[in-house]
Amino acid sequence: MKRARWMGWTIAIGLFTYLLTYVVFYFFQDKIVFQGKALAPAYQFQFQQSFEEHFIKVSETDSVNAIFFRADSARGLMVYFHGNADNLQRWGQYAVDFTSQGYNVLMADYRGYGKSTGKPDEEILYSDAKQIIQWAQKNIPHNKLVIYGRSLGAAVASHVATTSPPDLLILETPFHQLSGALYGFPTRYNFSNAEFIPKITCKIVILHGTNDWVVPLRSARKLEPLLKPHDQFIIIEDGGHRNLRNFQWYHSNIATALQ
Repeated sequence: MKRARWMGWTIAIGLFTYLLTYVVFYFFQDKIVFQGKALAPAYQFQFQQSFEEHFIKVSETDSVNAIFFRADSARGLMVYFHGNADNLQRWGQYAVDFTSQGYNVLMADYRGYGKSTGKPDEEILYSDAKQIIQWAQKNIPHNKLVIYGRSLGAAVASHVATTSPPDLLILETPFHQLSGALYGFPTRYNFSNAEFIPKITCKIVILHGTNDWVVPLRSARKLEPLLKPHDQFIIIEDGGHRNLRNFQWYHSNIATALQ
């Protein structure tokens, strides 16, 4: 009898803990999904290469802050959609990986990130991405367009590639869809690469590490059957979610893809 009562209490406590976690997660998921850090309007960016700062108007009231890095003798333009945390001060440091390959790079913060105004939302990110591409097409001369998406930004990049087709789409550490990536809890957001990838006509290159604890490799591998015959799924042994650029295999594959 005591054993049965103890098991009953254990199950009840476990169920209560799960339900409480579910409720907390559901109502606070915005802070989990969107972890941007705001910057003062007067903040001065510091990078090891020269850059231009722009503000791209995306609505009557809001603009997104963008940084443009110029390469020597540019072979094309890369528009980079970053992950869910921080702001351009962090992400802009990665532009050298692509300017060194002869590509101009345009990076923009999401609404509510860095100096960008407004509040982020899935549909807003998609809409803003399209306007960023349109701004780039109008203001930055180029013969080749590459769209790059990292983590959360992979879904943004995949979506915009269906409406503004690039010459190449590169996805770093993408997930299948967000609901499966956030510890199995349902979310108000889809951010589904699985929905967008079958609609993309250009070549797709996916890069993922075997030791990614944020977006496990098994999530990304669900995208592999959706790829076209000439697309690539590149696995970086021992690579994590935040350190793929520490591996030479990453840089050699990026160089090959951008040729």
